[in-house]
Amino acid sequence: MAKEEMKIGEESKPRFEFRSFGQCFCDAHRRMARLSAPVPEKVWERLSDEIYIISRKNDINNTKIRNGKMDIKTFVQTVDGLEQWNPLMKGEFPMAKEMLENEVFPAFMVEMPKLTKDTYTYDEFMEMVKANPDLAAVRVHKKRWGYMVNDTICEVGEVLINGAKVMTINSESTEIEDIKKTIKDIGLEGVENINYLQAIKRVIGMSDKPLANE
Repeated sequence: MAKEEMKIGEESKPRFEFRSFGQCFCDAHRRMARLSAPVPEKVWERLSDEIYIISRKNDINNTKIRNGKMDIKTFVQTVDGLEQWNPLMKGEFPMAKEMLENEVFPAFMVEMPKLTKDTYTYDEFMEMVKANPDLAAVRVHKKRWGYMVNDTICEVGEVLINGAKVMTINSESTEIEDIKKTIKDIGLEGVENINYLQAIKRVIGMSDKPLANE
């Protein structure tokens, strides 16, 4: 079967991903930029502001809110150290009680709050998050530069996690061997694969592990 051609900025079948976080990936960034094929101008530089809902009891469901819309991805498997995540739920505010009850709070793996209304606004949802000691709403600002190396979608990002600045670098594709070649070519062999969920937990102190090059 012919492998799927990766198109940056577009949906595809579920991808595998290598990503890491640390204070500097300067050499790898330079190599990534040099090795990159041309990419569309829309991904040269992107800015976004998101809220991640982090649960002390959950490491497999990654929840973020951007522009009033919620996106939850769930961990599927790890193959050769690369993680695969699939969409679990998409929704927007105001959000129906049934969605919060059946999809959102179960994904956090925490005690269900008492839901007495048919729908909830973003502010009402955030109040429920703040009231739960096992949950944290974390502000994440991203400035990302997109690349394409070995037919894998790559990026380097400057990320502010509740104002704390860290760097991230990644390569993702439906093809595992293409990612492994990219990791080798840009000099990231042996660097820990850290997803956003784990990186945020480490920065806010919910996990005591360090980032990749600290």
